Amino acid sequence: MLKILGKAASLNVRKVLWTCSELDIPFKREDWGAGFQSPQQEAFLALNPNATVPVIVDGDFVLWESNAICRYLCANSAEQHLLPPTPRARALVEQWMDWQATELNNAWRYAFMGLVRGSPAHRDPDQIAASIASWHRHIGILERQLATTGAYVTGAQFSLADVVLGLSVNRWLLTPMERPNYPAVLAYMERLNERSGFRTFGANGEP
Repeated sequence: MLKILGKAASLNVRKVLWTCSELDIPFKREDWGAGFQSPQQEAFLALNPNATVPVIVDGDFVLWESNAICRYLCANSAEQHLLPPTPRARALVEQWMDWQATELNNAWRYAFMGLVRGSPAHRDPDQIAASIASWHRHIGILERQLATTGAYVTGAQFSLADVVLGLSVNRWLLTPMERPNYPAVLAYMERLNERSGFRTFGANGEP
């Protein structure tokens, strides 16, 4: 059985859990991360030298980096609805996944660490304000995309891009700050809330 190492509150772990839910993949999860077993332990570092969660162990195969794990699970499944097999459709899904990991994540990091995590290293009000502004601007890009598709990130069909971005939008909505009114994003979240995987691993009160 697939083993997932990482605490359930982690956004990146929840990407993997939601993907497993969509693909009906059974798994066993172990708590690793802040408040649980330390990823700095030698046994964990042997699996992931970055000391970050999640990590999966699938038989004798070990993989880290949440988006790579989600892609692997899709590629290893008979189901093709999350990651299309045709090159162009798949590239669009992966484009938005990569955007989430690079552009969007970098936008919110300072504000989230200061406002939600209470990090002493992230309390500069000017930097928090700049991070919030950048965060809103990036969610505005998603707003325009969703207004165009009228449904999900890449079109009419739910995909792996919606797993990673749905959790990101959930974080944006739960962070204590003022937000612009993005009606397409709010309608999108209502659609995601119809999925049991999101209700379990996304809309669970964790930003």
